[in-house]
Amino acid sequence: MTVLVTGGTGFVGSRLKLVKPDWTYVSSNMYDLTSAKECRQMFSDFRPEAVIHLAGRVGGIFDNVSKQAEYFYINTMINTNLIHCAYRSGVRRILASLSTCAFPDKVEKYPFTEEDIFKGPPVKTNFAYGFTKRNLHVQALSYREQYGVDYSCFCPSNVYGIGDNFNYKTSHFVPSLIRKLTEAKNGDIINMWGTGKPLRQQLYVDDLCQIIPELLENHTSELPLIVAPEENLSIRQMCEMLREQTGKDVKFKFNGNFEGQHRKDGTNRRLLELIYGFNFTSFAEGVLKTYRWYNEK
Repeated sequence: MTVLVTGGTGFVGSRLKLVKPDWTYVSSNMYDLTSAKECRQMFSDFRPEAVIHLAGRVGGIFDNVSKQAEYFYINTMINTNLIHCAYRSGVRRILASLSTCAFPDKVEKYPFTEEDIFKGPPVKTNFAYGFTKRNLHVQALSYREQYGVDYSCFCPSNVYGIGDNFNYKTSHFVPSLIRKLTEAKNGDIINMWGTGKPLRQQLYVDDLCQIIPELLENHTSELPLIVAPEENLSIRQMCEMLREQTGKDVKFKFNGNFEGQHRKDGTNRRLLELIYGFNFTSFAEGVLKTYRWYNEK
């Protein structure tokens, strides 16, 4: 198949290109996917048989809270245009990236399953972003049902790793932690959001990039397939783990603000049935690789 990847120069797209260099990668510098006209032009230019949809507005907890309208508008327009223009261009296969942020703030039982996605609203700190990802899933389901196309979605947990965004204003937790530890001197106190108690499944980016080609070939169901390691650590545990690995003599102070969702761990049972025997990179290994890369670049 000729495969087109949106978000091709972003964090995941850049690492995916190392795995599948023969695919075509496009960025927002090439096409503004919030514009239906430019989206149509993209499909006219490349005429792909399949699309890996990674493009979107993403950011950390503070950026999500303070710019909900931007997150809602930009992601809604990108997703709506992408799916519809792909269908109108004859594309029969789409694999679209959601996020575990699309799942409810709270569920009755953890880890949650794919069937739980509509059982409550997303957490307030990711409310707009979470709904745009949920709506992308609804659109893919709708086109599957009405037009018989093979449009499916997957939900990665928190993705981190080499090539991540380390900007304090827009970064997620792991790159922010790495930058703060890099810049800290022995004896410093490092300020962190929240209480350190929330639990997170951290997915190393290169693991995801190994999984995506497998999903393109084999994940053809209507389920929003969860892609996450079983390891589920607290924010405080992850801070202390990297502190110990780097040997920095620092302490962490949690300010109690922007606590975020306490739990959002999902089961990877269906994923491992699809890709039998896949071994996820442990957080200890992945975060140390990322820390060393950041300090050497």
